[in-house]
Amino acid sequence: MSKASSKKFFKEYLSEKKVVGAVAPSSRFLCNKMLAGIDFDQDLVIVEYGPGTGVFTDEIIKRMNSNSVLYVFELNEVFYDALAARIKDPRVKIFHDSASKAEEFLNLDNYHHADVVLSSLPLAVIPQPIKKEVMRVSEKLLADQGIYVQFQYSLNAKKLLKKHFRNMKISFTAINLPPAFVYQCSNR
Repeated sequence: MSKASSKKFFKEYLSEKKVVGAVAPSSRFLCNKMLAGIDFDQDLVIVEYGPGTGVFTDEIIKRMNSNSVLYVFELNEVFYDALAARIKDPRVKIFHDSASKAEEFLNLDNYHHADVVLSSLPLAVIPQPIKKEVMRVSEKLLADQGIYVQFQYSLNAKKLLKKHFRNMKISFTAINLPPAFVYQCSNR
């Protein structure tokens, strides 16, 4: 990640703490943990919430096969504009909209389920009604064998995620600013 990108990220964190939940872009170590349980050899419908500067987005694009699709939802205008200007892959659709609208946008393209939902949303600071709606949509959208992957800087999301998913594995990486927990959830 470039110094300019890190500066932009920190500036957005300072100005939009309810939308940007981190002081710096995610590390490659966190990225690898987030993507570890995904079989990119399969044709996948992938949904990403809150990509920020696109650390996970870029790696997903590198790893996913030619028949997979990626739907990206970013509320922050600066991050959205940067992603939309930079990413021109036809397998990727980037929306300047709420994660709670994911189902609507997928349905427009005749996708009714996602194989993977990957979230960087700062659940600790999102207002309760929005958080409930995002989780409701995510649970409904996820295919039977799908996985929901979320990172957070604490274990506070565990109770919320257990309400929506039967199975949960939690891992941790200290090599991130700040260190992070990764929740991999499913209803399998």
